[in-house]
Amino acid sequence: MRWLIAGLLLFILAVTLNLNLLVYAIYAIVLILLFSRLATLNWACSVKSSRAISATTANVGDQVTVQIKVTNQSKWPIAWMLVEDLIPPSSLSSHTPALKLSGKRIDLCQFKGREKKRLIYQMTCQRRGYHQIGPTLVETGDMFGFNRRFRILTEPEYLLVYPRIVPLTGYGIESHRPIGEVIMTNRLFEDPTRIAGVRDYQPGDPFNRIHWRTTASSGTLQSKLYEPSSLAGATLLVDFHETSFPPQNEPVRSELVVTAAASIAAALNEMGQQAGLISNARDAVDRIRREGWQGDERTREQAQGAANMHRSSNRIRPLIVPTRKGPHQHLKILQTLARMELTDSLTLPQLVLETSNRLPRDATVVAVLSQINLENAIALGGLKRQGFSVMAIVNAYSDESFAQISRPLLSQGISVAHLKDEASIRGICEKTMLLK
Repeated sequence: MRWLIAGLLLFILAVTLNLNLLVYAIYAIVLILLFSRLATLNWACSVKSSRAISATTANVGDQVTVQIKVTNQSKWPIAWMLVEDLIPPSSLSSHTPALKLSGKRIDLCQFKGREKKRLIYQMTCQRRGYHQIGPTLVETGDMFGFNRRFRILTEPEYLLVYPRIVPLTGYGIESHRPIGEVIMTNRLFEDPTRIAGVRDYQPGDPFNRIHWRTTASSGTLQSKLYEPSSLAGATLLVDFHETSFPPQNEPVRSELVVTAAASIAAALNEMGQQAGLISNARDAVDRIRREGWQGDERTREQAQGAANMHRSSNRIRPLIVPTRKGPHQHLKILQTLARMELTDSLTLPQLVLETSNRLPRDATVVAVLSQINLENAIALGGLKRQGFSVMAIVNAYSDESFAQISRPLLSQGISVAHLKDEASIRGICEKTMLLK
């Protein structure tokens, strides 16, 4: 606007002083500005784009190919256009980025009339996550640099990368005794000291199972029914509060927690046992659903910034995958673990208070923790006093940190295991320490 006012004043001055050469120069500049503005608008509006992605789900180590096709729908050529398929900086930052890119994701090119161009690049999945691919952003302008325009051509798509699974050498988190105090819904073993009822005698029932008093009163053989009491499976309680993970250790320690949880869930699925997941993490899908994608930014820098995720979260609802068994259940747990993001919402005591009534008593509560204070230990100790079988997996690199962190848990009578690195996951469910 200031340039327009200055040009108008200069034109009035040139006409007043009868400076014909300056008047013609102003005419030429105005015509160039109008032409460049109209040309830029036409170029920006005449292109369309489409994206083809080879897969929307992948495992760590897989390579996914993305192809961007940009078409000039006009018969007029485009002097220059910058095409970029945006990837959030959160997926490309850190020493070990979640996605390692190769190929052509950004290109500065010229278009002839009706010409089509393709950009092809590959993404190597190095970490689990729910990664945003796109949108495709184009920017163009005139040859003099007077005008620039950009457009967002495609909506973003999303790539789900499942967490890494480490095969376990064994699983020993079930009840330490075949007879216990917890009534079970999955009948694996029966407690002969606790009679649940009687039924008609069936061929093969041992004589010590016959309920002689009921047999005498009914006149037909009756057998005892016993209550089952052996724990089967586990409910994974994963603390993903951002204060539990110092920034200097990220993303290594948080990814180790997810890998351990996924590996335990996979082992339970192979054994045909039930598994569940409860966490205070933020779900990436829920974040996107709540925040959406706004593609009406006025500058290219704003559009690039909008591709990154928000750092804060006002989510107070925990992530819950009910404890069940089956392949579909295992897939649901893996998908939830893949989408988990650090949060600043519920703390571990708040999470336990919120979800204790959703915990089944016929599965061990396996808490995967990175920081333990007195409040956290008391919250888990409260579950144990309510009759739950509780075990803690402590995420600490050094043995000294593990000993210091696990002390409050041991004082609550909770068995603990040391999650030191990825190699320790193999035997994490075999070796536990319990205060006697």
